[in-house]
Amino acid sequence: MCGIVGAVAQRNIVPVLIEGLRRLEYRGYDSCGVAIVTAAGPQRMRSVARVAELEDQVREARFEGVTGIAHTRWATHGAPTVNNAHPIFSRDALAIVHNGIIENYESLRETLRGKGYEFVSQTDTEVIAHLIHSLYQGDLFAAVREAVQQLAGAYAIGVVHKDQPHTVVGARAGSPLVVGHGEGGNFIASDALAIAGSAKSISYLEEGDVCEVTLEGVRIVDRAGNPAERVARDVQAYSGAVELGPYRHYMQKEIFEQPRAISDTIPADAAFDPVQFGDTAAEVFRGIDSILILACGTSYYAGLTAKYWLESVAKIRTEVEIASEYRYRESVPNPRALVVTISQSGETADTLAALKHAQSLGMEQTLAVCNVATSAMVRLTSLRFLTHAGREIGVASTKAFTTQLVGLFILAVTLGKLRGHVSAQQEDAYLKALRHLPAALNGVLALEPQIIAWSQEFARKENALFLGRGLHYPIALEGALKLKEISYIHAEAYPAGELKHGPLALVTEAMPVVTVAPNDALLEKLKSNMQEVRARGGELYVFADADTHIASEEGIHVIRMPEHYGLLSPILHVVPLQLLAYHTACTRGTDVDKPRNLAKSVTVE
Repeated sequence: MCGIVGAVAQRNIVPVLIEGLRRLEYRGYDSCGVAIVTAAGPQRMRSVARVAELEDQVREARFEGVTGIAHTRWATHGAPTVNNAHPIFSRDALAIVHNGIIENYESLRETLRGKGYEFVSQTDTEVIAHLIHSLYQGDLFAAVREAVQQLAGAYAIGVVHKDQPHTVVGARAGSPLVVGHGEGGNFIASDALAIAGSAKSISYLEEGDVCEVTLEGVRIVDRAGNPAERVARDVQAYSGAVELGPYRHYMQKEIFEQPRAISDTIPADAAFDPVQFGDTAAEVFRGIDSILILACGTSYYAGLTAKYWLESVAKIRTEVEIASEYRYRESVPNPRALVVTISQSGETADTLAALKHAQSLGMEQTLAVCNVATSAMVRLTSLRFLTHAGREIGVASTKAFTTQLVGLFILAVTLGKLRGHVSAQQEDAYLKALRHLPAALNGVLALEPQIIAWSQEFARKENALFLGRGLHYPIALEGALKLKEISYIHAEAYPAGELKHGPLALVTEAMPVVTVAPNDALLEKLKSNMQEVRARGGELYVFADADTHIASEEGIHVIRMPEHYGLLSPILHVVPLQLLAYHTACTRGTDVDKPRNLAKSVTVE
């Protein structure tokens, strides 16, 4: 979501700040800005366009400084206007950048108004700026420490003050922040990628930490104010991992990276050994009697798919909850359940909060399926499975989703083995299927020209319906989500058997109906549902396995998948849906990698 970069150095740090913002663009934003500290007070430049425009402004103004902060903002409180863009000032003495949401900002604002502070933006962030300013008595670090104790909600902040021109103070609670250690300069950032290359090593701040970054070094205290040592880890220099190469967009690149990402995610040896999940995994797995999956968005659909695998392969009862809903209702905790959280970034605020809620209810057996080894989620759970998807830049998830499915399938088979429901022969068959997945996916990617032809028709539509049954219903949900995320076409997904219970009323010749049609036990039922669509004049677009005997005819358009893939079929069938959404969005001319109103890492509730 929002991105923070801050730096104190012996050289002009504006290029470092701008480059950091450019690297954080993948998170999603609708405004950006940069501030430097001068003797006259902080100076800033802000834009509601892209970082490239901000860079042009900075260059033309010869904007330079040795201490500064910068930000990409995804609007929460207040519209995406220049006036609401960060950095936010307080009385031309203090500047702040902020990720997160302050829940008690209204009461704080009234108190500060009573002290004579004028509010010129609609943001909750301005409350933090004025609060710190009101507490400042010559020590910015002390003022920030005192201020954050009055904040309710989530925050990661970077603060500078004109009276301390070589200091940046940072703090975090509920939103990530890292400290970078360099030669001739030190840094803060919301993501290590932003300062890779400038910083030689990074330290991850813990919940409640406050840090002071100066030329001389870094000081960190914990929530209680005690000096804290946070392990410094080497950070790899920024590389071509986020270069487009021959692709038009990052999303297209990441779709085509899926064979490699899946290959990297499958363990090289003993794929179904519990040790893949942690040293204590075997003991934990033997002691559980059910699974609770917590996730949001695309990761939630991965969880819905995993439910089928876990119950059919491992024979273990599985519940899947939307993380943002789970923590706000009364539930019946089960200490013997394994709580599985799924997140690409490992910083998803709703999922982290749901995990902590489950732990507070006594559910201590936890496992994260995540793409970032150093994320908050991985650090909070006792077990983990890393997906090795590599960095995903496009806001609409592709390779993160399919690698999550791989990890969850490995979990299902591992549990099935331990529980005595997977024989050695079945284990061998599952392993061979996993190993063949990258090659099978390459066959699916070869369908792109046919999918491009379909996208020309879809680009003229404003509504679409996606159908799937059983194991493939969550894949229909994911296909609909992808289409609406990046093409802005309204799309819904249903279990095909539910058509007659309401959605059939929407079907006309103007409503394309995308159908996921694998050759499984529900195929004949699905064919009947397709006939219900045709009888109402609907246009069917079917991704069918080669042996389904579904042929193209008037009103039925068929693209044949290269092969039927059994339990792993969802991983193959989602890829053409990704390509359909991508090429439809390209035809409509939308901003594919940065769709409006959306962010990559959703670090607010």
